[in-house]
Amino acid sequence: MQLYCESITKYKRLKTLEVNIGDLLLGNFHPIRVQTMTTTDTMDTIATVEQSIRCIEAGAELVRITAPSKREAENLLNIKNELRKRGYTTPLVADIHFTPNAAEIAARIVEKVRVNPGNYIDKKKFEFIEYNDAEYNEEIDRIRERFTPLVKICKEYGTAMRIGTNHGSLSDRIMSRYGDTPMGMVESAMEFLRVARYESYHNILLSMKSSNPLVMVEAYRLLVQKMDEEFGDCYPLHLGVTEAGDGEDGRIKSAIGIGTLMEDGIGDTIRVSLTEDPEFEIPVCKDLVKRYSQRDGKSESQKENQGTTSQLPYSPFEYKRRKTFSVSNIGEHHVPVVVADFMNAETVTHKDLQAIGYGYNEATDKWNIGDAAADYIYSGKKIIDFALPGTLKVICDHSTWLSAPDKEKYFPLFQQHEFISQEERSAIMNFVSVNADNEVSSKEILQAIRDNNDVVLCVWSTAINAMQSVRNFIAQLMYEGIHCPVIVCVESHDSTIDEQLIHFSTESGALFLEGMGDGIWLMNDPKKMMNTKVSGRTYLETKNNYQFINNTSFSILQATRTRISKTEYISCPSCGRTLFDLQETTAKIRSITNHLKGLKIAIMGCIVNGPGEMADADFGYVGSGPGKITLYKGKEIVKRNVSNDIAVEELVNLIKENDAWIEP
Repeated sequence: MQLYCESITKYKRLKTLEVNIGDLLLGNFHPIRVQTMTTTDTMDTIATVEQSIRCIEAGAELVRITAPSKREAENLLNIKNELRKRGYTTPLVADIHFTPNAAEIAARIVEKVRVNPGNYIDKKKFEFIEYNDAEYNEEIDRIRERFTPLVKICKEYGTAMRIGTNHGSLSDRIMSRYGDTPMGMVESAMEFLRVARYESYHNILLSMKSSNPLVMVEAYRLLVQKMDEEFGDCYPLHLGVTEAGDGEDGRIKSAIGIGTLMEDGIGDTIRVSLTEDPEFEIPVCKDLVKRYSQRDGKSESQKENQGTTSQLPYSPFEYKRRKTFSVSNIGEHHVPVVVADFMNAETVTHKDLQAIGYGYNEATDKWNIGDAAADYIYSGKKIIDFALPGTLKVICDHSTWLSAPDKEKYFPLFQQHEFISQEERSAIMNFVSVNADNEVSSKEILQAIRDNNDVVLCVWSTAINAMQSVRNFIAQLMYEGIHCPVIVCVESHDSTIDEQLIHFSTESGALFLEGMGDGIWLMNDPKKMMNTKVSGRTYLETKNNYQFINNTSFSILQATRTRISKTEYISCPSCGRTLFDLQETTAKIRSITNHLKGLKIAIMGCIVNGPGEMADADFGYVGSGPGKITLYKGKEIVKRNVSNDIAVEELVNLIKENDAWIEP
């Protein structure tokens, strides 16, 4: 399979064209830029200016402001002038949907405009239209005619442009020819890019956003390949996951989508779209960027896998889980398992297991097993001195396993040299720890396990490009036809919760998006952890590290859609178009529906982000006017203009009417 970049096994930034956004240089190996978007009413000049200042002081290098009509576009001048009067020169970006005339006004005022090719010219009615080639070319001519004036204005005024495709708002024309696919996303942007290039306008960025990290990653990879094939150049890329949500889940989903691409050197600017105040997005962006800025100019002492490859044994443009056999409940058709790490615990108690999904009733001596209950615990050198839940199994060191009382409950973990030299093994299942960085010992272990059907590899790396190192090792398994399951092991020594969430999500999530994981095992040092603080406020905190690690593991599997254990919320980050209190409403809906495992609920501030942006949501809650909500089942409107006061209750009724409700 052809590569989409040069950074498969060794970190290397993708070379892109240089773009000027005011005085800010972007692309062409310049630092990865951090940005956000205001949530205030664009017509409220002072509120927008003051929120922009909070974002700039938090570290935003670009600030995006919605301009849904000519009126808001014209007011961008007042906002810009007030910011400049106060001494702030950060470039401003106008966010445009549906209204070319607003874009043409904004392009004369701000440093950059963002247009969405799915709704800038085309109108979305969810209709299938069959075009022959001549008819399709007529549509392209129509796009050229409507889009060229904006291109010429941008060229004249030195204004940059982002052509920003969103998975959920592909036009009916694109959907009719390409379907709801990453390739449809790419072609949607390429049509507009070709018009701009025809006018010799190149001050352009592109984005391929989706609320599904898998779709997002595949679309960006295809876009990079397509630009290289067609132009021999790559335009700078703006990375983001749309409607990521809030809290830990929003950070995890964003880190998986953005981080997977940045691991391969793809990305020139990022925005983490959280359903929170925009200044809270910036520290998350900075933590993500920091991981890769530290890789530039590495010292000789830092570890790095230097392997190279010109081919892949799988397609990076479509998801297919790696072929494995089953070892007990791991591999093949089983969902990925979760390992809870109790290596550093002096003892393990009933209460500890409650933190990983097992509630214990002392009166009845019975266990209650939750949807997010770990499948294995690693006890290290300990034998647990009470009866465990029936579904929970124990991994322990080989020397401990030798004296374990129940060989159907306890399974040995071998270091590589132990597995090769020890003859006493489990007849059911053997775990083998593999350092993917060590090429010599990796070859030895591959030879040792080749004919074993009871081995599960626990693969880890301490290299600075750990994800690539592990990916390279698993690719070697695929090349050699070795089908044993693999548990992806990631250890974080980061000191804040945000940093740990990003570390875990990026290094493991990227591998699950590649179809390479049959289990996840996260490790950290809780004594090193601090709560995450933003603007003096503790935002993310954890009181129980076992619970934090367990929840993070299940959230990563949920975000990569490899194991569904809870309700999924597709929640937009709010902006000046939002017609209700998005954060408060999201929290209210979550509190009522968070027991509906596997259900996808979209909560959208306005029609721009719904129904299209809801993509594959089961139910949608969309602002349709001041104090009014429209409810959707899939992409179909079910109830219009419901009062905001009763809309959450009506959403629950809609879920019940469609037999998707269960009592909590």
